[in-house]
Amino acid sequence: MPKVLIVEDNELSRDMLSRRLRRKGYEVLVAVDGGEGVAMVKKEKPDIVLMDLSLPDMDGWYATRVLKEHEATANIPVIALTAHAMSGDREKALEAGCDDYDTKPIDLRRLLSKINRFVPDPEGGAGDPGDSRAG
Repeated sequence: MPKVLIVEDNELSRDMLSRRLRRKGYEVLVAVDGGEGVAMVKKEKPDIVLMDLSLPDMDGWYATRVLKEHEATANIPVIALTAHAMSGDREKALEAGCDDYDTKPIDLRRLLSKINRFVPDPEGGAGDPGDSRAG
């Protein structure tokens, strides 16, 4: 079962997304800020991280940079999530080390297709065979 870490400070968003992903067959871990997210990635080694960019204490931009700078966590895919999509944010997220980018409110079908580029679909599909990190 693929393990997804959701790093999200908004309780409603975090709970809604974690319930929906669990129903799709993912094991879900949650962290409420960037520091907790970085610590959890190092400890739990999830298959993928869904990183809110606007977080208290350590924001998602910095947390992603920290993860991508450490050998043990550099290859774990990170999908940036933001409700404040501004021109250039996608590029900034990719420059910070995020592997993909999505906007809120979450469109689950769109997000799942992005997740499945990196990790197997627990409902039977595999990730994109063109992506070496899939499967």
